[in-house]
Amino acid sequence: MKHIALFALSIAVLFSTPTFANAQWVQANGPYGGSITRFAVSGPNLFAGSFNGVFLSTNNGQTWTAVNTGLINPHVVALTVSGKNTASPLLFAGTFGSGAFVSTNNGTSWKEVSSGLTNAYVISFAVSGTNIFAGTYGGVFLSTNNGSSWSACNTGLTSTTVRAFAVCGADLFAGTESGGVFRSTNNGKNWTAINTGLRNTNINAFAVSGANTSSPTLFVGTNDGVFLSSNNGTSWTAISTGLTHTIIRRLLVSGEHTSSPMLFAGTCGGGVFASTNNGSDWTASSTGLLNSDVAALAVNTSNPSSPMLFAGTCGGVFLSSDNGANWTPVNNGLTNTAVSAFAQSGRDAQSPMLFAATLGDGVFRSTNNGIDWTTINNGLTNTNVSPLAVSGTNLFAGTSGGVFLSMDNGTTWAAANTGLTNTNILSFAVGGSNEVPMLFAGTYGGGVFLSTNDGTNWTAVNTGLKCMDVRALAASGPNLFAGTYSDGVFLSSNNGASWTAVNSGLTSARIWAFALSGTNVFVGTSIGVFLSTDNGTSWTKVSSGLADKPVSALAASGAKLFATTQDSVFLSTNNGTSWTAINTGLAPTYVNALAVSGTNLLTGTYGGGVWIRPLSQMSVSNNASPVTFKLEQNYPNPFNPSTEINFVLAERGTVQLDVFDM
Repeated sequence: MKHIALFALSIAVLFSTPTFANAQWVQANGPYGGSITRFAVSGPNLFAGSFNGVFLSTNNGQTWTAVNTGLINPHVVALTVSGKNTASPLLFAGTFGSGAFVSTNNGTSWKEVSSGLTNAYVISFAVSGTNIFAGTYGGVFLSTNNGSSWSACNTGLTSTTVRAFAVCGADLFAGTESGGVFRSTNNGKNWTAINTGLRNTNINAFAVSGANTSSPTLFVGTNDGVFLSSNNGTSWTAISTGLTHTIIRRLLVSGEHTSSPMLFAGTCGGGVFASTNNGSDWTASSTGLLNSDVAALAVNTSNPSSPMLFAGTCGGVFLSSDNGANWTPVNNGLTNTAVSAFAQSGRDAQSPMLFAATLGDGVFRSTNNGIDWTTINNGLTNTNVSPLAVSGTNLFAGTSGGVFLSMDNGTTWAAANTGLTNTNILSFAVGGSNEVPMLFAGTYGGGVFLSTNDGTNWTAVNTGLKCMDVRALAASGPNLFAGTYSDGVFLSSNNGASWTAVNSGLTSARIWAFALSGTNVFVGTSIGVFLSTDNGTSWTKVSSGLADKPVSALAASGAKLFATTQDSVFLSTNNGTSWTAINTGLAPTYVNALAVSGTNLLTGTYGGGVWIRPLSQMSVSNNASPVTFKLEQNYPNPFNPSTEINFVLAERGTVQLDVFDM
């Protein structure tokens, strides 16, 4: 069962400009990348939709610029261009919860165009002449006036979650969730199901070859491979030979008017596959594609002699200039990464190295306290990275597919999983001594594992540990703390050989984070922060100002203690007795991680990369003007991979979130 966390919000939008001089947060130069949901091409312009709005590239992805002014909901899940061959094309964006938006100036500014859209979850578009169709969770809507107004057109449509469209001559096709394919021959006035031969009715994508000819070929991507119809959908034939991953998220025909057209399929978990014979056979086409979850495909033929193929993944944009044979990441300026953790090596050195883990984009490295970032994924075969740890000169990355080790500051990686019976890594801690360092890994469902030889071998150390879902670990001298998802905190004084629950005074059993400051142990829970001054024997709640919100990350620097609650960062200078929000300039997005580097505090966000603020300047008040929004978003839950979070986003501002059910 899908569990949803529900939030209500009040927002104060800030009108000042973020700079270091006036003590606001500023976005770092990277990490670049992030989850891409859709592409749209208009001449030399390539648009990418993401969880962080729309980005524009005018140079085939070499650089990207955010184009979001007026787009009050940044979760863009659909894009299309109307009138792309005219002097003034229109760009439409469909959002998850706020309807449709249009731009008449290549994304420089946006205007909401949702009048008549009774369902605000716009997940697909189609353009047929002057008609624009929007697919939503509530069926199909038609606009004949460039989005100024919409009307429902669902007669005959028995499944109303419309994921994809195709236009083939005078016919319009709609792909639905669980209902298969529907065809309309009268601009959506009536629909007829056409599923003969279609053994899977979860439709994700269409592609058309020869759309304006007398014998077009229609392709449909489903949760069970690709199907072909050469009779306008009257019957379908499976064409999945060679497809080793059959959840098809996108389809694309490239070079349709050449002697050797190609069909491409973007899959969930399998990268890109290519076919040169209308899908009769498929070949993996993912060399260089570092992320295998492909949600978007596009081709830019503005230079016909050198077409450019793009793949949008959960780890950014990749470019191929050789028909998919090889791929190169092109993410510069794409500030859309989900940063899950930080780590630092050479903390006392003149130039310490800072590392950032991301969900989908792998690991990044900074040598200037987080201002600039570089991708370091060579050998990292799983880029869904959550925890990081530094032990001596070794760097460890925990992924959803096990542990990876780098002995050269992330330049190269190798798997280090021998003995790990559970490879979904959620947390790390380094204990022991310099002579015999001990690395502990907390897992999702497998408890804690210990390595005494830098990850060469692992052993489960779970005696007494009631909950095997270990979200946080912290080592303090001879003591090791484990924070679990449902049974609170456990303490081991013998390197994990045995564990004892230490929850006296702890009124929340759901643990997200630890921070150590001298003899103080702080723990972030689902209802705020708790403090122990006696190694967990007893706990006291220290959450005044946090309003009992879930605390996902903690960090300490001298007398300053920092905490994150969904989209806000808080500061305490009195061991958590009271907290003050320090959000000026911070774009409202989910805050996953905290780190202190040099004289700066860094936050890692979900969909907004890294943000930086000087430690010495944390007391500037916010001059805000209140505004009211309610924008619901569904995101993967970094706390619990098996659930999602229903989350709220808006324009730059400070956001108050109240958790009703989690």
